[in-house]
Amino acid sequence: MRKKGQRTGRRKGFRLPRFSWGAWPTGRRRRRVARWWLLLVPVLVAAVVWPIGCNHQQPPVSNLTAGRPTVRVRIIDHAQQIKLAATQPPTIRSTDGSTQKIDLPKGSTISLTPAGWQVGEALLPPGELTVEPESDGDVSIEGTAYRGSYHLVPVGGGAFDVVNHLDIEAYLKGVLARELMPEFEPEAYKAQAIVARTYAIYVARTAPPGRHWDLHADTKSQMYGGIKGESPKSRAATEDTTGVVVAYGPPGQEKIFKAYFSSCCGGATQSVTDAFHEPLIQPLTERYVGPRCDTSAGIYHARFNWGPITITKAELTRRFRIYGKSRNRPEKDMGTIERLDVFRANSVGRPIQFVVTDGRNTSYLFSGEELRVAVNTSAPSDSTLPSSFVTPVTDPTAIRFTNGHGFGHGVGMCQWCAQAEAHQGIPHEQIVVEAYPGAKLVKAY
Repeated sequence: MRKKGQRTGRRKGFRLPRFSWGAWPTGRRRRRVARWWLLLVPVLVAAVVWPIGCNHQQPPVSNLTAGRPTVRVRIIDHAQQIKLAATQPPTIRSTDGSTQKIDLPKGSTISLTPAGWQVGEALLPPGELTVEPESDGDVSIEGTAYRGSYHLVPVGGGAFDVVNHLDIEAYLKGVLARELMPEFEPEAYKAQAIVARTYAIYVARTAPPGRHWDLHADTKSQMYGGIKGESPKSRAATEDTTGVVVAYGPPGQEKIFKAYFSSCCGGATQSVTDAFHEPLIQPLTERYVGPRCDTSAGIYHARFNWGPITITKAELTRRFRIYGKSRNRPEKDMGTIERLDVFRANSVGRPIQFVVTDGRNTSYLFSGEELRVAVNTSAPSDSTLPSSFVTPVTDPTAIRFTNGHGFGHGVGMCQWCAQAEAHQGIPHEQIVVEAYPGAKLVKAY
């Protein structure tokens, strides 16, 4: 999914009773062998990279092996009107099968009316509208140009989503430079390309049926900036690793998985189960990495150590109630917070569960990520938690968050660890497989 790679667990927490916690052949033979390999390669690739969905149903293998996959990125949601500009008239396709080229000078708008789409001066029939640029970069949406095409999908109430459909490799070029610092090493960029590709394909192939998009364009999935979000490093890393993914499973049965990553683990990661309540697999277990990600790049820093952050109990209670109300959790009706404690740490010393007790002596159990999101709900930027790798201290009128480490959820590859390793000369292939124990790299297409 985090600063970079940040995902938030959305399952309901527990409202607990009072203090009850809850050498290769030649000639004719070589041609014969080559023909056999041509027949076998698609089968082998399918066996290796056919992904498992969250519901353990595998999508058709053709979705992953018939060339490069396409992803659908929702770049704008619930818009009432958008501004477009086109250097060449794009092709506009309507759901009734009609197509036409429409000139869209700078300042043109598209809006959805009861009668249909108002595209500049033209009125087009209702339903999904597709804008196909003559070439990448010809059409910009709200000042940003993207590769691929744009699909405008009505979502009710006169609003619509703008979804960018494009080739996975084109997408990654606009992701990497937004996920990593410009100063990061080329090998770190390549490692991120493999991980981001795996994550995006997995999410796209396991999207809920009927949903018209796969990925967000921000930290809820991966940061994506379109063409202006690309850089020479991001393009080179994407091209140098084309089709490579990270996979896990018995030999010959490896499958891609949701390759989470975060900005800075702070020296210890957490498992996908502890962070997001998802089934545990070896590549996404907790690991101790020590101070490797305590590094810097130019004016940026990894947030390896931070704090203390002090928040009054009254203010923290306000945030928790808003958090609870937004998710229909018991915290929406909690009393004023009395204390906050670490309830459980994982095998490498990172807190993974916290218990909050209010003035009524009612206790609420949170995963680390749930706590971080709750603390950061409706919060000013100077009093948010960069991660849940922290020690809370209860004072008479406030909670102090001390000994803070890291930035993000800490599951999977740590981007600052990847940078540190790349700076030491470690190749990107090794960076990736070390970040996901038991996994291997596979050429998917």
